[in-house]
Amino acid sequence: MQKLDLSKKLFNPCYKNLALVLLTACTLLVASCGTNPVTKKREFQVVSEAQEISIGQQNYAPARQSQGGDYIIDPELTAYVQSIGNKLAAVSDRKLPYEFILLNDSVPNAWAMPGGKIAFNRGLLYELNSEAELAAVMGHEMVHAAARHGAKSMERGMLLQATMLAVGIGAQNTDYANLIVGGAQLGAQLATSKYGRDAESEADLYGMRYMKKAGYDPASAVTLQETFVRLSSDRKSSFIDGLFASHPPSEIRVAANKVTLAEIGAGGDWGKEIYAQKVAKLKATEAAYKAYDQGVKALSEKNIEKAKKFAKQAIAGEPREARFQELLGDIALSEKKSTEALSYYDKAIKMQPDYFKPHVQAGIALFNMGRKAEAEKYFIKSNTLLPTAPSHYLLGKIAEERGDVAGALKNYQVAADSNSDIGKQSTAEYIRLDLPQHPERYLQAGPQADNNGNLYAVVQNPTTAIIARVQVRVVQYDATTGRAIAQSAPMIISTAIAPNKRGQVLVKGVQLKTQQELQLYKVIVEGAEVEGAEFKGTELVK
Repeated sequence: MQKLDLSKKLFNPCYKNLALVLLTACTLLVASCGTNPVTKKREFQVVSEAQEISIGQQNYAPARQSQGGDYIIDPELTAYVQSIGNKLAAVSDRKLPYEFILLNDSVPNAWAMPGGKIAFNRGLLYELNSEAELAAVMGHEMVHAAARHGAKSMERGMLLQATMLAVGIGAQNTDYANLIVGGAQLGAQLATSKYGRDAESEADLYGMRYMKKAGYDPASAVTLQETFVRLSSDRKSSFIDGLFASHPPSEIRVAANKVTLAEIGAGGDWGKEIYAQKVAKLKATEAAYKAYDQGVKALSEKNIEKAKKFAKQAIAGEPREARFQELLGDIALSEKKSTEALSYYDKAIKMQPDYFKPHVQAGIALFNMGRKAEAEKYFIKSNTLLPTAPSHYLLGKIAEERGDVAGALKNYQVAADSNSDIGKQSTAEYIRLDLPQHPERYLQAGPQADNNGNLYAVVQNPTTAIIARVQVRVVQYDATTGRAIAQSAPMIISTAIAPNKRGQVLVKGVQLKTQQELQLYKVIVEGAEVEGAEFKGTELVK
């Protein structure tokens, strides 16, 4: 048989981020040169200040959700961190609507996104010893925002991509790694951006200058970098998965900071006593959070009894922490004890109602119990905080069960954007519902002739689903006018077509004299069926 060209593009329901590419292309048309507000250098600028601020405002909350949520146990500590940020913001080269927040994550890390939205992990504060050291990290992050480092990354196309994948979202949330969907993916990526050497050097230089102007001793930035180099040398520090991943320390940075120190001069406040006082409550509960982290690890290893032991230790050390109740819920859910799990998730929600994960997990517990109308409310709430594939996938199942095909398709499409098993399952569900309505979007079809001139309608299945009962029709066109002059009756390819395989049916009554006559025939796909996929219950989330 003559080889058939089946190069037609398959409709992909996951191309929702194409708008980001179009945004980049359109913006480039009006791009202009500008002056960097920190370095005062002329540079090519695409993202305006208004856009920076808007991006930061839109992505700050979901990024915080994806990094463990806000740390709310000690509001005075958060206020203290914010007061240091305000001192540095007052001397910054660029006036932005700066915000500073403390996140509930044990990994020592800090990040900044465009528009001056800055966050520090709880785990970082354990490792610092003075207010000046915190100011050193904060000044560095502030320069990333003030000097447009995030905006420049976006201008280079590092963040606005057609197929943006979510990134890891914190040590205690590994079950949700790669499950963020929709616009929240951008926030997660902005929060974990890696900057180039020049950007890191600028952040060190101007960050130290901000420290000096704010009254802190910039020598602390040098000693802190020296400590970071020492900690990174054995590759065992907890910083490796946090601050060092996006801000790698080096002897070169230490040497550069020493040059800066010589230029601006040492001297200023270290604030060791006030720092120790402000973080005293946090450090008093450090053992509780370590037990929690060990419990999460034990659960991931399916060591249920060990996970329970650590969870109880954590609660004994800090009974006000919602994450600890959430861990007990995860343990119960893993044991298929949905009712018990729900009680723990409800406790976690009462303690901290604005964190997404217990809402998702409570919804899954209710779904497994058959209480789907109640589950729907939890999923909707969780998606307002952070849209995730599990919530959208199960909302799709709920919508489908009540006959709302449009609603099901919408939710499956969003969930399919996740680079995960749930994303793949959602894609399959989307195809199962949409392909019978629009088979021409998915199946590739064309005419083919054998050596005897017999004409076949051939259909290729490039999807991941098994396709059954494909109905086709063959249309013949006039060689001179290009108009349709005849068509066959509907024909059924009765044999199921596996993924990436072909099916065919003989077109009776047609005998070709030459292979060139193939160009006068077109195969139209009119209908098809898809074999279904079943929900796997609590296997969705460990």
